[in-house]
Amino acid sequence: MRWPVLWGAARRSLGFRLALSFLVFFALLLLLIGILFRNTLIRIQNTQMQEAIEGDWAAMKGFLQIDGERVSWVTQDLDDETAYVLARLQRMLLIADSTGKVLTISPSYGLLGPESSEEIQEALRSGQVYWRIRQDPWGIRYLIRSSLLESGNRRYYVSLGRPLTMNEAVVARFTWQYFLTVPVILITGGVLGWLLTRRALRPLQDVVRTSESITGSNLSLRIPPRGAGDELDRLIETFNRMIERLEQSFEQMRQFTTDVSHELRTPITSVRGHLEVALMSARSADELREAISTALEETERLSNVVKAMLALSQAESGQLALRREPLELASLTEDMLDQFRIPAEEAGVRLASELSPNCVANVDRIQYERLLANLLSNAVKYTGPGGEVRVGLKSERSEVRLWVEDTGCGIPPEHLPHIFERFYRVPQDNVAGKKGMGLGLSFVAWIVKAHGGRIDVKSVPGKGTRFEVCLPKVPAVASVRS
Repeated sequence: MRWPVLWGAARRSLGFRLALSFLVFFALLLLLIGILFRNTLIRIQNTQMQEAIEGDWAAMKGFLQIDGERVSWVTQDLDDETAYVLARLQRMLLIADSTGKVLTISPSYGLLGPESSEEIQEALRSGQVYWRIRQDPWGIRYLIRSSLLESGNRRYYVSLGRPLTMNEAVVARFTWQYFLTVPVILITGGVLGWLLTRRALRPLQDVVRTSESITGSNLSLRIPPRGAGDELDRLIETFNRMIERLEQSFEQMRQFTTDVSHELRTPITSVRGHLEVALMSARSADELREAISTALEETERLSNVVKAMLALSQAESGQLALRREPLELASLTEDMLDQFRIPAEEAGVRLASELSPNCVANVDRIQYERLLANLLSNAVKYTGPGGEVRVGLKSERSEVRLWVEDTGCGIPPEHLPHIFERFYRVPQDNVAGKKGMGLGLSFVAWIVKAHGGRIDVKSVPGKGTRFEVCLPKVPAVASVRS
């Protein structure tokens, strides 16, 4: 039972399928190469055989003498080599006159059978050279050259040939040796391909093992890159980035859970305490009404916290889509300043602005208003009576720069790196009663990032704070909304 299971698992593996695919491709390639080499060998041998028969033809004309119907050979004063050549010429030979009558035929050619008189006369009329392959009763094949031979004023038909036995033996030997070697090559190549494929796919196995071992408690696992810069390294890099995003998402979820439990505990405890006081200690309708009114205020604060956290969570998870359009920010900023003039006057804070025209950016109107409202709200809140809040807007080469500057209490340097974190509040002893939820600047940071911009903050304790936002500029638009 173990081998069928292992074989089934191997067949399903990517390494096995890759190795098998390469093996099939390699086998087809070797087959095509073998056929190509075999055909090339046959073609070369046929060419060499034709050249050899052409040499025999030229030599034959030096030995052959035809007088009418009498055929004779020059045999005087022949050495052994020349005699051997003459014997070879006479081994496969046919000579016929213009009427198709056979004048001489060798015994070997007789086994093939002479050509018909019609074929002979047609060859004599055309004067062309004919090459044929003929086979005797024992299966031996011969290459035959047939053409016209003129002697005196008469025309004769002559066929001269050689056996193809040696050529075919060489081709057969090459075929058997080559195609017996191919399985050995395929087996060796298959084993090496399987080993190399397993080694090449080892990083994939690391990815699989790592992914199987990842849980919510060990998202810090990473696969070390191999340094080859190939597709597997890019896969490992992509996988590591995915795990990093998952780790950030899990961290955001844990942070969100912690923040929710922390932020909701205080208003819920306050509501419960005021209601218990109203139930157990209220002696009159006024005391009861005051306790219930206080509980309702805490309930409203609790509702605002929940709404703000849900909105920020949707924004950071990508569920809040931006509706961006080219907008003239100067008029939009002026409208927001008008909404804050009365609260600023009540707080004794002066609002000043320096808004340049033609500040066009591709923004979401609602989110831009939220960004500016959060910055203005904080500036007014943390600026004492007699202070000033200045808002500026300027168009530069590739971006629109917005700044909100106040003369308030400022932010200590050690708190600046954390002010954009959710629920982070800077301790301020001189702003009692102005405690916020700690989500406003988190919204600001997300809005700026979603628009492809950047935000900087500079602050001097006791002198004030300056927030500066840079958004990508729209260089030219056909229609701009304000």
